[in-house]
Amino acid sequence: MSETIQEATQQRDSRRWKALAFISIAQLMVVLDATIVNIALPSAQADLGISDANRQWVITAYALAFGGLLLLGGRIADLWGRKNTFLTGLVGFALASAIGGAAVNEAMMFASRALQGVFGALLAPAALSLLAVTFTDGRERAKAFGIFGAIAGGGAAVGLILGGFLTEYLDWRWVFYVNIPIAAVAFLGGFAQIKEPKDSRNPSALDIPGALLGTLGLVALVYGFTRAETDGWTDAVTIGMFVATVLLLGVFVMVERRVKAPLLPLRVVLDRNRGGVYLSLGLAIVSMFGLFLFLTYYLQIVEGYSPVRTGLAFLPMVAGMITGSTQVGARLMTRIPARYLMGPGLAIAAVGMLMLTQLEPGSSYVGLILPAQILLGLGLGTTFMPAMSLATYGVEPRDSGIASAMINTSQQVGGAIGIALLNTIAASATTTYLATNVGSAVSVEQVQLQAMVHGYTSAIWWAVAILVASAVIAYTFVNADQRTARVSDGDGSAEEAAPVMVH
Repeated sequence: MSETIQEATQQRDSRRWKALAFISIAQLMVVLDATIVNIALPSAQADLGISDANRQWVITAYALAFGGLLLLGGRIADLWGRKNTFLTGLVGFALASAIGGAAVNEAMMFASRALQGVFGALLAPAALSLLAVTFTDGRERAKAFGIFGAIAGGGAAVGLILGGFLTEYLDWRWVFYVNIPIAAVAFLGGFAQIKEPKDSRNPSALDIPGALLGTLGLVALVYGFTRAETDGWTDAVTIGMFVATVLLLGVFVMVERRVKAPLLPLRVVLDRNRGGVYLSLGLAIVSMFGLFLFLTYYLQIVEGYSPVRTGLAFLPMVAGMITGSTQVGARLMTRIPARYLMGPGLAIAAVGMLMLTQLEPGSSYVGLILPAQILLGLGLGTTFMPAMSLATYGVEPRDSGIASAMINTSQQVGGAIGIALLNTIAASATTTYLATNVGSAVSVEQVQLQAMVHGYTSAIWWAVAILVASAVIAYTFVNADQRTARVSDGDGSAEEAAPVMVH
């Protein structure tokens, strides 16, 4: 009898780790899609005849649908089941990608990107919440979230690398088609290996008013920042979007406090640890996405790198993120409180970012950019691992989908804010530099390159400040100690001990 129980336990353990592999593959597809399209955009724009004024919608259509529907996607996962939602998201994302790859005009492209965002909003929270309810033992949870955190952190950089190879050696359409085999592998593996724990769903009726208000509020917020990047912060529509955001989300909070089964139970975000994670990680993503933008332009435009060489130049950051997440974060999370990982991790990332404020035309890659990327990767990787775990730590199983959606929402909104805010700062600094240096002894072309890099470094200084603020928030608010593990009983269910509060 004991041998039979032992064999069943080993089989269940093996199945969990196989499930993690396929969940991680799906998460990688969603995360890298945020940047892989950027590399291919110039080629796609030329082929499809997309105007300069409309090309932003290739990015914006995805961001609006994905960011706006994440909370609803998380609630659907809680209601309908994470595995069902996960598999549906994979099929829909693959179909939307096929439409994008086959696009013959801009309308077809924009529609496919919006559809990718819709199914991504189902897939992303379902993937993270599946991990939360599957890995309950403290040490196993640390390893699983270490892998997942590395993918979440490094996926955007992987997108730049893969996008460069596909665009240069195949065709821009393959940045969409590549999702089809990835989704197929994740679907077949997930269908066979994922087993959702019993009694973890939330059968409460869907909060329709909350869903509408939350979705519209997030769409207004993301579009407001996107609009600010192209039309300025004083544009009437930009201001109107921010006003609408405040009103819609304000009413959303009032509704959520009163309804019996809210879309977003306020207990999820008012917990100081989860709230601290959502805020600090969102700010970190503001800096990270801004850096990807500036470093990509610096390497290609200023230094003349090809798309492939640019992608490869980001490999040290990816390696740093994987190392920080799996070798530092995962190993230490069960030994020291999370604040002692997140705070120092973000501080190390800030040092790496600070080094990049010294960029100039012709700066050494090996002497400056390489070590800066390694520090950024190590710091952010060490941070992402405990952050991903704490995002769902301590929540009731019925709330794991919506808690997972919140961490994805903070990243998506953070990315939109980062690109808009830092790009605006860079553009303003570039304009000022040109105005004060026209007619200098150096050539006009050299002045333009210097102005461009000056704009980048001016924005990177802001990114440094944002990372420092993120480190302070993480160290101040996060006081849970995940060394208190959930201990599984024999049937695969688990009871979680309350996190230890350290002061």
